Amino acid sequence: MSSPASAPPAPNNLKRVVAASLVGTTIEWYDYFLYGSAAALVFGQVFFPESDPLTGTLLSFLTYAIGFAARPVGAVVFGHFGDRMGRKKLLVISLLMMGGSTTLIGCVPGYDTLGVAAPLLLTTLRLIQGFALGGEWGGAVLLVSEHGDARRRGFWASWPQGGAPAGNLLAVGVLSLMTTVLSDDAFDSWGWRVPFLLSGVLVMVGMWIRLSVDESPLFKQALARSKEREAGRKAERLPFVAVVRDHWRDILVAMGARMAENISYYVITAFVLTYCVEHLDIAKQTALNAVLIGSAVQFCLIPLFGALSDRVGRKPVYLVGAIGVGGWSWAFFGLLDTESFPALVLAVTVGLVFHSAMYAPQAAFFSELFATRMRYTGASIGAQLSSVAAGAPAPLIATALLGSYGSSVPISVYVALSAVITVIAVVAARETRGTDLAAVGPDDGDAGARGAAGPVGPKETAST
Repeated sequence: MSSPASAPPAPNNLKRVVAASLVGTTIEWYDYFLYGSAAALVFGQVFFPESDPLTGTLLSFLTYAIGFAARPVGAVVFGHFGDRMGRKKLLVISLLMMGGSTTLIGCVPGYDTLGVAAPLLLTTLRLIQGFALGGEWGGAVLLVSEHGDARRRGFWASWPQGGAPAGNLLAVGVLSLMTTVLSDDAFDSWGWRVPFLLSGVLVMVGMWIRLSVDESPLFKQALARSKEREAGRKAERLPFVAVVRDHWRDILVAMGARMAENISYYVITAFVLTYCVEHLDIAKQTALNAVLIGSAVQFCLIPLFGALSDRVGRKPVYLVGAIGVGGWSWAFFGLLDTESFPALVLAVTVGLVFHSAMYAPQAAFFSELFATRMRYTGASIGAQLSSVAAGAPAPLIATALLGSYGSSVPISVYVALSAVITVIAVVAARETRGTDLAAVGPDDGDAGARGAAGPVGPKETAST
């Protein structure tokens, strides 16, 4: 007889959960990437007009980086309540916070109107964005992972990951459209605000879909067991305390695994706009279109790499991506320097192919590391702490290196070193493919976190 933890979910219910997670993450990443693209293209002139163009861009990326500082805080707060109250409730809150702050960014007057208050308001709203995104990722991937079974978890859990390229595709697409139909002066004056205001409409669509799904069945079971223990007066540790005590090695693995994934992505999709427009004097629309095509290809590839990780394991697929992106960083800028549009598309697309090999299995990989009643906290903290050291400063460091050396070589070294860190972390990790999520450590945090059951194999249908 199938155990409740392992019984295959109803196909229609699982697809609805996947759709809700994908739509929600797409909207949230749209909001987040829209800021990064706008920081590269227009925020320097609007909010830091007294600086030279490269310095203005550097200051814009600084406000972009500050948002990452709030992501670990969001991970702890959303993780705590998500592990106590449920995944669904917190995902609704994160979507509202992200959409609201993005819409307000579109309303903030520029430096010429408000002076220094303008960049301060921009930074505050960016912090709210970061706080919300810190809680979004973990909840979205867990809601899918905990609804599915082990045999195809890599495939199904990779769909929320598709929200990143889909959101970037949407953000860059809208910006590209605006630069096509508007003059540069009109775009810099008011056209850039339209995509931010559009977020309000997208959030309403996302809320309607996200409210229609059920709570994670694994969480419901773990919550019921927790209430039984509390009835027996056995206190449950706080999720943050439990995850740091029982899963600290897994947190370090997640942080290391994200270094190359995070750094390479923001160099390929955000800094590339600065490099092309400011350094190579390529038209904004040309650079945006290259990212647009690459993001479309990546969206199609993510579920394929997720499915591959179900067959060969999370680690082999992840390692191919890390090694590939480290090597490709040298060819990437060489192709950009040709100033040829096909070369730009090739540079961005191949880079995102290698990124997909890391990003696709990441959702299942990180979910399988942590126990149910601390999974939201553990997966979110592991993912978001690395974003402070990796994704936050990546465009900033790349821009500073370009300004200091006038060459892309130091940037390639930077990306390659991040790949070395990721390879070490993934090699040191245990293979998690086929893990029964109900058997990963204790739900109450009173014993060692690495449950004796461990991975049960790709054919898990678990019988009791």
